[in-house]
Amino acid sequence: MSESPAPQNPAAPESPAVSSKAAAKEEGKFPRGLVIRLFAYLIAGHVFAGFLYLLFEMGAK
Repeated sequence: MSESPAPQNPAAPESPAVSSKAAAKEEGKFPRGLVIRLFAYLIAGHVFAGFLYLLFEMGAK
């Protein structure tokens, strides 16, 4: 009864070398959702700026 019970998850955790490689690979990348949102905001911002430009051009005439 002095033995410690076996671990519930027998799978070994990732080694530090594997996790550091994954961290280095992900370090330079932005999350996909952020890239899509940034692209959509840039497009929407340019469309809105074009609309304002058109309003001012039409209002000046």
